[in-house]
Amino acid sequence: MSDNHAESIVALLNVSKGFMRDKLEIPVLTNTTLHIPKGDFVAVMGPSGSGKSTLLNLCAGLDRPTTGKVIVNGQDLGELSEARLSKWRSENLGFIFQMYNLMPVLSAQENVELPLMLTPLSRAERRKHAEASLRIVGLSDRADHYPRQLSGGQEQRVAIARALANDPVLLLADEPTGNLDATSAQEVLDLLESLNEQFGVTIIMVTHDPKAARRAKRLLHLEKGSFVQADIEALETSLRGVAR
Repeated sequence: MSDNHAESIVALLNVSKGFMRDKLEIPVLTNTTLHIPKGDFVAVMGPSGSGKSTLLNLCAGLDRPTTGKVIVNGQDLGELSEARLSKWRSENLGFIFQMYNLMPVLSAQENVELPLMLTPLSRAERRKHAEASLRIVGLSDRADHYPRQLSGGQEQRVAIARALANDPVLLLADEPTGNLDATSAQEVLDLLESLNEQFGVTIIMVTHDPKAARRAKRLLHLEKGSFVQADIEALETSLRGVAR
C-alpha cells in the first residue's frame, strides 16, 4: 500500500493494539497498515475476535494504538487529549451501530439534533441540519415520530441521519444491518451506497453479511489481527458470483 497518507482520509501506520487480561497482553491488531482514500466505501469482514471493532474504535479515537499511528483527515489522533478528541469526533465523524441507540423520549428530529448539542451551532442551525439529514434518508415525514412509532428500518435510517447531521468526513458503521429484516437491510444498504456514490461520503463498514459487504467498493478481510490478501481475493471472487 502507498505510504502517501496525506491523500488518505484514514491512514493506519504500523498499528498494533493489544488489551491486558490480568498480566497478559492479548494482541488484537498486529503491525497493521491501511490507507483509505476520500470517497472510498470499505467493508471489513472477518471472524469474531479478529479485530474488526477495534479497527473502528482506533479510527474513531475511542481506542489508542499500543504502537504505530492513526491519522484521520490529516490529524494524528495520538496527539490529542481526551477532551480534544471528543471535540474532534463531534466535528469529523459519524457513527452507525447495530443497535440504533435512539433516545426513546425524543422525536426523530430531536434524536438527530442531539449530537449537534456538542457543536457551536445555534438552535436554528441545529434544526436546519437535522431537517436536511432526515430529508436525505427519506424520513422528513417522520420527523415528529418517536422511536416506538417507527419500524426497525426507519429507526436505523434516523440513526444514519443522526450520523450525517454534522457533515462528517468519515462514516463508521458497525454491523448496520445486523438487527434488521432482509427488506429493511436492503433499504439501509441502498442508502449507504447512495451516500457514498452521490454525496461522496467515505464509509468503513464492519459486517458479517456477504450481501452487505458486496455493496462496498472494496472488501478487506481481517484474520487474527492482520489483513489477509488471499482471503480477500477468495471472498471477492465468491461475491462476484452472487447476483445482486
